[in-house]
Amino acid sequence: MSSRIVLVTGANTGLGFEIVKALSQSNATYTILVGGRDLDKAQTALSEAELVKASSSTRLEAVQIDIEDDASISSLCSHVEKQYGRLDVLINNAGAQFDQQVATGEIGMRDMWNRTWSVNTTSTWMITHALMPLLLKSADPRLIFMTSATATLTDHGNQSLKVNQSPEAGWPKLEAFIPAYRSAKTGLNMMMREWARILGNDNVKIWSVSPGWLATGLGYGAEKLKAMGAQDPAIGGAFVKDVIEGKRDGDVGKAINNDGIQSW
Repeated sequence: MSSRIVLVTGANTGLGFEIVKALSQSNATYTILVGGRDLDKAQTALSEAELVKASSSTRLEAVQIDIEDDASISSLCSHVEKQYGRLDVLINNAGAQFDQQVATGEIGMRDMWNRTWSVNTTSTWMITHALMPLLLKSADPRLIFMTSATATLTDHGNQSLKVNQSPEAGWPKLEAFIPAYRSAKTGLNMMMREWARILGNDNVKIWSVSPGWLATGLGYGAEKLKAMGAQDPAIGGAFVKDVIEGKRDGDVGKAINNDGIQSW
């Protein structure tokens, strides 16, 4: 059986690294492109994933990719085309959360909003668009966008979730949580639907995957999120592996979570 070529962006840490490990532990054969802005960090993640690799046929390669840098995107596309001639699975995992940095003074509000959309939405579109010719050369192309459980208009009014509760009256609202991040991920869901429309006749399987509340380095940091009740990121990695291996093929074109379909 030929190896499936999989690119994971933001793969050197957090959920991306757990996706790489989950695929490495599969009995299926993969060529996993471990993407990171820093090639040395991507190589370190690769070395750790090699220790748990289940199949000797599975191969890992560290690749440099900064999705906010068009030259980096172009270089990666050229490399994948020259080395492999196609891409079977694109996992748009690279993302960032900057909301908390406004309160600490690390970043200005406008810059925070612009960077949030740049990383999580605009740049995700750019790398997907650039790699699409290679993805369409696959016999079973799969395209995954990592979304958030907070990115749902339907459940926005669910007051049982702290993120949906209104803060105390008065100003400033220091505990406004993550308005920019969840807005960008809601936009990402529409972008996924647009790709599903654009590729409606191209046999590409597409999802927004909501992996759950995970203790990654995103936003508050892994240790604080863990103390707040966030789950092991390995749960998210296993979930994404299941999507790649066909367990959610009946839910193509939807935002999905471990429990089923996430409301829009």
